Amino acid sequence: MVRKVFIAMCFISMSLFGQLVHAGTPTGQMLAYTCAGCHGNNGVSKGAIPSINNLSAEQMAQAMLDYKSEKRPGTVMNRIAKGYTEEEIKAMADYFASLKK
Repeated sequence: MVRKVFIAMCFISMSLFGQLVHAGTPTGQMLAYTCAGCHGNNGVSKGAIPSINNLSAEQMAQAMLDYKSEKRPGTVMNRIAKGYTEEEIKAMADYFASLKK
């Protein structure tokens, strides 16, 4: 009896943990907030740093991947891009591209 209760509690715990992990997955919009400090709200820069609101999802994702792999030179973006997975980069790129519509 104790063993059945233990097994049931394990399954319930794994189910709840799976839901918590999924709930914690950042969206493209959430990830894009980190870009605002340099590139401005919604990717519209008011300074010397380029705006990114005019890029297609493909252009932005490729630029980030190039920064990440050091194919594209940069001052800070190379280090920043390395902190994101390819899925997160795609999510951010899709989010910024959706703002143009």
